[in-house]
Amino acid sequence: MKYTFGRVASCLLAVAATQIFSSNTMAATYRGVIPGTGTRIDYVGDDFEDTSWGFINNFPKSSREQDTRLRSPTGRSTNGRWIEGPERGQPDHMKVVPTPAGGLEGSQHALLIRTLHSGIPGYNSRDVQQDDLIANCISRLNMSIPVSDTPSVVTRIYLPPADQWENRSGPQFGFRISASTTTTERVSNGFFGSRSSTTSEPYWPGIWINFRSETSRGVEEDSAFLTIRGNRQGRDVRMKNISAEEFGWWTLGMTVTPDGMVHYFASPGVDDLTADDHLTSQFPYSFRAERFRTFFFDACNKNDGKTWSTPFVVDDTRLYLVNPSRVAANVKRNMEREARRKAQRNAKQTKKSKRR
Repeated sequence: MKYTFGRVASCLLAVAATQIFSSNTMAATYRGVIPGTGTRIDYVGDDFEDTSWGFINNFPKSSREQDTRLRSPTGRSTNGRWIEGPERGQPDHMKVVPTPAGGLEGSQHALLIRTLHSGIPGYNSRDVQQDDLIANCISRLNMSIPVSDTPSVVTRIYLPPADQWENRSGPQFGFRISASTTTTERVSNGFFGSRSSTTSEPYWPGIWINFRSETSRGVEEDSAFLTIRGNRQGRDVRMKNISAEEFGWWTLGMTVTPDGMVHYFASPGVDDLTADDHLTSQFPYSFRAERFRTFFFDACNKNDGKTWSTPFVVDDTRLYLVNPSRVAANVKRNMEREARRKAQRNAKQTKKSKRR
């Protein structure tokens, strides 16, 4: 059978149209995976209701991102659910406080997060630096999570009244995830040419809370706005304005779907997120995520040794999976192992008591 150029072109256009339709349909379907969909994994995350919650600081903090110094051992929370970020160190002040008005029903306590000495320990850079409070997901779960399990994270964040913010226009606080993908590049082999090299590439999408201070040039009144990190070029994209009257509790969430796309959601208040709260869906840095690693908070301030960051409060930070079977099996094994160790410790203590 002979094919004319016109017939071949028509077939190719039809195939392309079908692929585009299929891609768009898939993207629309995945955008429907609202953060909080599926099974909540209680083994990670926190509701901060334990009033004995504390953080064991192992100063000086890490600053591997700035000066390649990882200062071990790193800090961790007393419940083992949060750790100091090896790249930048943990916020200087973290304390369980009574839940601010308007919080989740039944919530009695939440976590206040502030920082003062961000950046390299002992050095006031006098520019904006940040510290990280990282959920201890990989260690507790003994795995990173394939995006085929459709992981999502949700948190509630309290934005204080405008007069309590650090008086600086710019990024103030972030809620982010750690994902990874596989990248391939050509590596020189000297005289023998080059070869392909593959590596696991981590990256950190997220939602940033930015302040616009009325003391800044061209700004008439205090307000805030949300940006997402990031678009295909990795740049932050401004998504949502927040007036000072809207300060208070906000719900933020992100989903990573099996196509490797990150979906961002935000809504005022503490109600569960809905499809109407969708901000955007992106392939940050043009990467397609393959694995979900963890989630974390960023506290930012002007690193001058005297200016505290804005006192944000977070609550009920949770991980959800549409397909939880792999993680659930790991959690079960971990809990059984912990129970055995606890029983062994109790038996040793009982034995010692009998000897006395």
